[in-house]
Amino acid sequence: MRLRFLLRPGWLALTVVVFTFAICCYTLLAPWQFRRDGEQVTQNNALTTSFTAKPAPAAQLLPPGTKPDKNTEWHLVSITGTYLPSAEVVARLRTVQGQGAYEVLTPLRATDGTVYLIDRGYVGLSSDSGVLPYAAAPGGQVTVVARVRSDETDPKNREAFADASTNGKLQSYTVDSRVVAKSSGLTIRPGYFQLDQNQPGVLSPLPLPQLESGPYFSYALQWLAFGTMALLGWLYFTIRELRPGGALTTERPQRGRRKSVAEMLAEDEDEYSPTA
Repeated sequence: MRLRFLLRPGWLALTVVVFTFAICCYTLLAPWQFRRDGEQVTQNNALTTSFTAKPAPAAQLLPPGTKPDKNTEWHLVSITGTYLPSAEVVARLRTVQGQGAYEVLTPLRATDGTVYLIDRGYVGLSSDSGVLPYAAAPGGQVTVVARVRSDETDPKNREAFADASTNGKLQSYTVDSRVVAKSSGLTIRPGYFQLDQNQPGVLSPLPLPQLESGPYFSYALQWLAFGTMALLGWLYFTIRELRPGGALTTERPQRGRRKSVAEMLAEDEDEYSPTA
């Protein structure tokens, strides 16, 4: 029976590989790229809206107990309060426009008592990869306009620490309100708030993401195409094997026996020997 070849170990292995790859393309890889495309669209929309919308009070956009999410991230908020420079932390191992940098994180206590983590921007590295001197946060009450950002997450859950590279100032591996809250003992609301230029306390403001669609949608279509091509290829070879003469056919046409060298020499002698 021609279908028996489907049960051969080699063909079974090929079938498992092809179908596993196709399933991954359809259920994991393509949806992952579609999600990234959706996130890019959401980010672009939020940034575009923020260019013309008036800043909302932080407590209004993010009521107590709420965290920044895709619907609030990048939106502009206004906060009035006082900086707490004694709880300042710098985030290390950052890259800004292709250059190494530190980001300066300073808590700010609002007039209602809520503490917000303000990302004041970045400073460059010194010759020994330490943090360059930078201006202190202004004293007294200030009103800042900042962009809502979600906390970063350190997979290793490392705490803030101090060493000689930052002249004893606490540093962290992520921009995370939880890390600064733990190091300072303050109760800091979730998320952080990134200053734009010309704001009180800003250093070098972090550049905004580019408004571009990115390659994610085309990547998703490519994964769908790869999965389909794999299945079509498997189907093609399956149909080919069902026809006579397939690569896995066990019955092969009999070929003539190969002549030995002696037999070929004898034939040559008979062909060229003079006739009587």
